Amino acid sequence: MKLVNGYDLMKYAQTRNLVLPAFNTTNMEMTFAIAKGLNDAQLPGYIQISSNNLRLSDPETIVFLARKAAVKYDIPIGLHLDHGKSYADVKACVNAGFTSIMIDASHLLFEENIAAVKKAVQYCHFYDIPVEAELGAIGGKEDDMASESDCKTDPDMVLDFVERTGCDTLAVAVGNVHGLEAKPKIDISLLEKISKISPVPLVMHGGSGIPFDIIREAVKHNLIKINYGADLRRAFVTTFGQAYEKNNMETDIIDLSLSGVKNVAAVAENLVKTINDIPI
Repeated sequence: MKLVNGYDLMKYAQTRNLVLPAFNTTNMEMTFAIAKGLNDAQLPGYIQISSNNLRLSDPETIVFLARKAAVKYDIPIGLHLDHGKSYADVKACVNAGFTSIMIDASHLLFEENIAAVKKAVQYCHFYDIPVEAELGAIGGKEDDMASESDCKTDPDMVLDFVERTGCDTLAVAVGNVHGLEAKPKIDISLLEKISKISPVPLVMHGGSGIPFDIIREAVKHNLIKINYGADLRRAFVTTFGQAYEKNNMETDIIDLSLSGVKNVAAVAENLVKTINDIPI
């Protein structure tokens, strides 16, 4: 199947009462593994990459790899820009063929955040591409970038922000954190309050490390998408690390890479099933 437009992917999930996982990739092996994991689970989701991780490749390369990964399967898969850090990155990814976009201006002042998101929305909507924005700041570490911020999303700002930006989904900060080094403390009551105010579906970043009972409670409050990065990266890196510990003369990159794909795919399959409360 070709990569699916973000609007169509969300509609597909909503009509089936599913929450979409968004799995972070960095390279070919991770990209192929994510697609395989979703297909093995027979559940839809996103391959996504952050602006920061595009340092290793470029939008055109990731689109090429994602298309090759998705075309073998029949399950709907979208390609999402995660934490787009600039308007230039947004344009480059849309032009390359990404099917969903996030512009992250949450580090800016409220009015500046609105202006940055609105500009991205105007460009993306011309090409029928949905836009995710972020209100509030998520702590932890994302793609080697540490953040000390712990500013939760203010419910009183949500409606104004969404209406003025025109964003299609909203990433919220409710005690979720990036990476595995910090401990998440999810405020379900805050998430519930935001969900009743927001006119668009919500997104939770930092899924890795959040207990699954909390995830299952969170998805009841208009979540459409949950991001996972660290769990998959750990599975890939561990494949090589364990091989090196066993034999520090190991040089078989091909077999280790294939094993890494298998291991990451298994993690992705388990995660998408678990967040949708489907037996593994």
